[in-house]
Amino acid sequence: MKLTCDEATVICDKSQYKEASLWEKIKLSIHLFLCRKCGLYSKQNKMMSTCFQKLKDVERSKTPHLNQEEKEFMERELKTKIE
Repeated sequence: MKLTCDEATVICDKSQYKEASLWEKIKLSIHLFLCRKCGLYSKQNKMMSTCFQKLKDVERSKTPHLNQEEKEFMERELKTKIE
């Protein structure tokens, strides 16, 4: 049942794409509760996925580029979420 950090990061990535099984999610939750580094990895991973999704949404919209204000907002959001 014990998970290594390498295994946890793989499950974290699978979980982001809805590919992790229920048992993997349970093991990951326990590991994230106990391991601060993997918890930070998970948090950063989710934030990056959110940013990439927003970027994809912008690319699909009528305006294919972010304006300066949007870029600065995303940069601030990333910095505050990672800290």
